[in-house]
Amino acid sequence: MRITTLCATAFAGLALVACTPSTGSDGAGPEETASELKVETHTGEFATIQQFTTPGGVSVWLVEEPSIPILSLRMAWEVGTTSDPVGQEGLTNAMVYQMNEGAGELDSQAFSKRMEELNMSFGCAAGRENTYCNASMLTDNAKEAFELIALAYAEPRFDEGPWERFVREQEVSLKTRETNPRYLSGEALEEALWPDHPYARDFTAESLAALSAEAAKAHKSQIMDRKSMIVTAVGAISPDELAPLIDKATESLMGTAAEHTPTPEVVLAQPVSVPILVDLPQPQSLITFTGPAMRRDDPDFYTAVVANYIFGGGGFESRLMKDLRVDRGLTYGIYTSVSAGDKLQTWGGSGQTKNESAGEFIDGIKDNMRLIVEEGVTEQELADAKAYLVGSYPLGFDSNAKIAGNMMGLRLDDLPVDFWDKRNAMVQAVTLEDVNRVAREYLQPENFTFIVVGEPEGLDG
Repeated sequence: MRITTLCATAFAGLALVACTPSTGSDGAGPEETASELKVETHTGEFATIQQFTTPGGVSVWLVEEPSIPILSLRMAWEVGTTSDPVGQEGLTNAMVYQMNEGAGELDSQAFSKRMEELNMSFGCAAGRENTYCNASMLTDNAKEAFELIALAYAEPRFDEGPWERFVREQEVSLKTRETNPRYLSGEALEEALWPDHPYARDFTAESLAALSAEAAKAHKSQIMDRKSMIVTAVGAISPDELAPLIDKATESLMGTAAEHTPTPEVVLAQPVSVPILVDLPQPQSLITFTGPAMRRDDPDFYTAVVANYIFGGGGFESRLMKDLRVDRGLTYGIYTSVSAGDKLQTWGGSGQTKNESAGEFIDGIKDNMRLIVEEGVTEQELADAKAYLVGSYPLGFDSNAKIAGNMMGLRLDDLPVDFWDKRNAMVQAVTLEDVNRVAREYLQPENFTFIVVGEPEGLDG
């Protein structure tokens, strides 16, 4: 996917030197509509979010930011790569790759040149459960930028040149991933804990050969429809200005997307009691460890977030980093996280160490698990964790792009519009008793499957 750089200083919310004021050539701004929209407004600490549905039926969350003449746009559908037909794994990624590779009379180079002329970006991508297209533009050029997006949705070309480039890139990926420690670790984890789930599917040489530009183009109409599209936007634009632009851009998406079988919940297999070894000649071993976690809506989720920060998520402030890097010099870094997806919830971490110290490294991780389980955390550790998690939170709102992305995260996770205002209070409400209870339940060493990629020494079992 190629995305043209857009007025980088203003996009980062740091300066406006390279940008022009948020008005059209006649000073009137983007085209307005006479339609009256029903707008629900939530005014919160981090942003004022306006919720509305366009006359064409697109659900939008908008944050007006008149001080920065940039519009950041996120457009998403809650269908992702798990929709790939069996034997055609990679089809959704093939489709999104082509979305800014030419449309209408514009071939790939002409489309890219037009984005540069408009000082805009547009590109699409896909995850397991979502397909999305992102765009950024100067609000001064919003009308023309949305016209180009409309062309991409209505008449994507799927030309032979870009298609062959996609295939070549995937063929290279097939070769390089066999020596990629992260990929090999993930493959081993899937085989150990959810081997028969759709999340364990990946593209292969056979599935790549089965793909075609025609199939990818047809797959687009099965995912991208106006009815199921959700949008978040941040910029110097009003609902009345934005709604007709979105409707015009999505006019071609008025069909009904195909019905897709919902992805089932991942049921983790029992943890493997001894480390799983993936042999790979390299001087260091990558060690990952994964155990079960809870759903995002679980009352213990933010307790786990705080506990994770103390255990391994807090950089140099975490126990694992202090012990395994600072005190014992076994690694440059080790980090843990809680992943609470809708279908898969895990608590895991990773780090690298010399092959000679792999066994000691794993023993150190397990020893730290036992210590936090048996002795708990201190009041000072809890206070420091909450101070960081609360104090750093506003950094996720320092640019239009970050705010638009975070809003889309709310929408895809089915979180309420006032979530940002409640989040810090949920962190602050975590007690020492809460953290120690969750640590005792989730951070038991026997809950975790360890995977070692390399040529390790000193492993038990």
